[in-house]
Amino acid sequence: MTTESADLAPLKIQRDPVGARTGRRLPKWGIWVVSILVVAVALFSVLWGTVGSPKEVDIAIAMLTSPSQANTVLTASGYVVAQVKAAVASKGTGRLEFLYVEEGDKVKKGEIIARLEDDDVLAALAQAEANLGVAQADSEDAFRTLDRTRQLFSGNLSSRAELDGAEARFSRVVATIRYAEAAVKSGEVAVENTRIRAPFDGTVLTKDADVGEVVAPFASSASSRGAVVTMADMSSLLVEADVSESNITRVTPGQPCDIVLDAYPDRRYPGIVHKIVPTADRAKATVLTKVSFKQRDERVLPEMSAKVQFLAEEARSTAASSVPVLTLPLSALTTRDGRTIVLLVRDGKVQETSVTAGPVLGERIAVLEGVAQGDQVVTNPDPSLVTGARIIQRANH
Repeated sequence: MTTESADLAPLKIQRDPVGARTGRRLPKWGIWVVSILVVAVALFSVLWGTVGSPKEVDIAIAMLTSPSQANTVLTASGYVVAQVKAAVASKGTGRLEFLYVEEGDKVKKGEIIARLEDDDVLAALAQAEANLGVAQADSEDAFRTLDRTRQLFSGNLSSRAELDGAEARFSRVVATIRYAEAAVKSGEVAVENTRIRAPFDGTVLTKDADVGEVVAPFASSASSRGAVVTMADMSSLLVEADVSESNITRVTPGQPCDIVLDAYPDRRYPGIVHKIVPTADRAKATVLTKVSFKQRDERVLPEMSAKVQFLAEEARSTAASSVPVLTLPLSALTTRDGRTIVLLVRDGKVQETSVTAGPVLGERIAVLEGVAQGDQVVTNPDPSLVTGARIIQRANH
């Protein structure tokens, strides 16, 4: 046993420390350098994932929303249309001599808005009035002659034939007077036809003819104009919206509505369903619905595009339904460290911002503090997104 142990002893592997093999030990400051490098690499990898590499996100905008939108049951598109509108033309043919209005002018019913050349009709009227004067003078002479002849005939100083002649002459003169009066009336009408008057109180929308152009009824000539101006009664403005046949059961006369004009998306006009036209458009499978304004200002113009939000009956008693509040989509709000926050978009980066939330309005929520109108926020934010993270808006397909 002793011999065997001695023979195996030289075979034992010697495990010397690293320092013993190399002759030196790693300095203490080197350990710190390695540790710092490891931490730097870890931080770089984290920052590169959030800052260096932009993340695609969905973005929404803080906007004013009416509380009544929570009661919206249907939305339809349409146009502002004047129910009282006319292309004002002349009944006579002539050259336009004066045009007293321009676009935007307000006119009263019966007010002269244009005039045609009238020298010829004024001359014809003067001739008719002169003929009437002659006929009236003849009537006085014929009446005196008839009166004398009757007296002579009653005293047997005149024959029956003379009396009949005097009566016939007087009748002819009376007929001539009536003819002359009719001619005067015709001349007055001809003169009036050269005066183009407003058919109702309204506003001039367009000018369709210029001074010097020939105006004719129904534009009978290619070189003539039919209408002089187009005008409308602004108090008759309604929104005509096409509602799908499948949704028409959600609309009833008198139903409250919100009207939003494409030109003023931040302004909501309260309205009410005025009428549902009792026929459908077979080509579009829609039913025309007319919505009247309960409140309207001068910015509302004919032919403007509009969206009508038909509200539930509960909105009829909502006192603040027309007062807009600042809102965000519900998906934009999240909770971190016990705070309600949103991720504001600033120069392609996000910034955590605390907000004070208000009541929920359908799919949006009122925000009382923390954001301003027009601010962009990230919706459905990823938990990895923190302040300073770079983002790009996801393309909508």
